[in-house]
Amino acid sequence: MDILQKIAEKKILDAIQNGEFENLPGKGKPIQLEDDSRIPEDMRLAYKILKNAHCLPPELELKKEINQMKELLGAMPDEREKYRLIRKINLKIMKLNMMRRVSPLLEEHELYYRKIVDKLSGEE
Repeated sequence: MDILQKIAEKKILDAIQNGEFENLPGKGKPIQLEDDSRIPEDMRLAYKILKNAHCLPPELELKKEINQMKELLGAMPDEREKYRLIRKINLKIMKLNMMRRVSPLLEEHELYYRKIVDKLSGEE
């Protein structure tokens, strides 16, 4: 063991004896390790910083907006308002699909007005 490791070990043991680790948040709970194996190694630190700052990549932010708008559809009594919202959702879906570089099979599908209105009204 080199000198720096010995010094670090001594400081840690002293802190344990002095009770400095007794009231730490998360004490007694398992450590939750994040699976970042799919993130390129050189990008992991940047992703961690953005995540801790609660910043989402533009694609995820747009997808979040789309999902929130879809939830609003169910509470809208006016069919014209539903139609307007569906048009906005479709526009955002189109933007999302243009931003991503994935197979068309994995893209978000646009909402269809009549199909949505029928489903929401229970007519299917």
